[in-house]
Amino acid sequence: MHFPKPDQSMDRRSFLKKGMHTGALIVSFPIWKHFAGKDTDSLLAAEAGLPAGLDKESLRKLLEVCLSRGGEFAELYYERTVENSISLDEDKISTATRGLDMGVGFRVLQGEKTGFAFSDDLDFTRLKEAAETAALIASGGVKEKPEKFTALSPPSYYLVKVSPDTITPKAKAELLIKANAVARAFDKRITQVGVSFYDINKKILIANSEGLYVEDSQTLTSLGAGCAALEGQQRSRGYESKSGSYGYEHFDIKLAEGMARTAAEMAIRNLPAEDAPAGEFPIVIAKGYGGIFFHEAIGHSLEGDGIRKKTSCFWDKLGQPIATSVVTLADDGTYRGAWGAVNVDDEGCVGQNTVLIDKGICAAFIQDKLNARLMKMKPTGNGRRESYKFPPYPRMTNTYLLPGEAEPEDIIKSVDKGLYIAKIGGGNVQPTTGRFVFSVTEGYMIESGKVTKPLKGIMLMGSGQDVLKNISIVGNDLLVIGGGSCGKEGQSKPVGFGNPTLKVDKITVGGKKA
Repeated sequence: MHFPKPDQSMDRRSFLKKGMHTGALIVSFPIWKHFAGKDTDSLLAAEAGLPAGLDKESLRKLLEVCLSRGGEFAELYYERTVENSISLDEDKISTATRGLDMGVGFRVLQGEKTGFAFSDDLDFTRLKEAAETAALIASGGVKEKPEKFTALSPPSYYLVKVSPDTITPKAKAELLIKANAVARAFDKRITQVGVSFYDINKKILIANSEGLYVEDSQTLTSLGAGCAALEGQQRSRGYESKSGSYGYEHFDIKLAEGMARTAAEMAIRNLPAEDAPAGEFPIVIAKGYGGIFFHEAIGHSLEGDGIRKKTSCFWDKLGQPIATSVVTLADDGTYRGAWGAVNVDDEGCVGQNTVLIDKGICAAFIQDKLNARLMKMKPTGNGRRESYKFPPYPRMTNTYLLPGEAEPEDIIKSVDKGLYIAKIGGGNVQPTTGRFVFSVTEGYMIESGKVTKPLKGIMLMGSGQDVLKNISIVGNDLLVIGGGSCGKEGQSKPVGFGNPTLKVDKITVGGKKA
């Protein structure tokens, strides 16, 4: 998992690249030139909505082409995306970018086989060529016809009133400049400050041979601040961010100042950090960032493709206990305003809240349409793709541990000697075995029930199965956050995660001190 911060203070997750389904076809047509030679009015009309060539009659014809060789299911996915970013570094605005991408992806399914092609040229002839290419994966005597379209109107889980795409770079830069000033004024030991604002604004249309027709407008916005501190030979870093499916009304000068102050405080607080001990310890994981652990070490092992192929350590655990009874884990695309919220997933399934582990029992898997159909299960609204250039796979949305009843302070008091994990960074996870290694970007000793000195170089090691069986207390202070992107099959996708404060009775800690 990669968590882009202005100071790159969190690690990049190394993830497995398993390759495409056997028999899959990937084809790219020429760079998008749909508006070449068109008049200004045509350009503005398409900018405001859907291109003229994607009316329902044209969509139906393209789906007929997809099914022309005997495919069982066909799908068309249109996307128009505008991305904006602005960054400040070394007391000045260093970059400001804006990008536009648009295209259509076609997918045809027959059994376990997937045919996929895409075009960034929206001329109907080019789109038809892409549809014909996707159809090549199928071979059968029975040729299906697309069902009549029925429009889907899903509920909205986004918190957007003012699109950040309508805000000038100058206004966004004011947030960055103010945050930079506050962080540098916090302490003379702050030597570097980086601040960035990023927004992605996406319009999608999904139509398939089962008669689905749905449109959605998606907005993701993120503000992040990072600081570096230096005192003698001691160096440390701090960061803070706010990210979600938010409109610009959720961001202002006061927020930017507070985030900068929090990042600077973290950097200064960790300057005297000592080397972490090595061995087996109880740990307390603070609310929020511990959700990265559940996403990586547990969530990936519950994704339907690994379950179906029996490459996951949980493939045969449905209905069986895999955790202590205080553990209830959900993947929730309906969490309002979250970084991974979806009104519909990238196959057109409505967002859902799926309980994966219910009081310790493995209750469900994360499913897209293909794997759910092959496993005779229902999709869970988790078919996700990076863009029109990729087919969907079962992917997480917002994965979090549900709250318990304990007070966070009481959880810390229950530990005589252990570690307090404030923020987890990136790591490596093997879904087949559940083995993981995570770096910790902020952690402290717990001594006699109190959080004491800061530590550096903490590594958490073990298996997800073992950790689930060693979670003994769960707090009442759930925090769901976001800002990261999860990597799988060569694709990146925004995901949220979270947890309340919790205690793990024992885990292996890698550090420099014996």
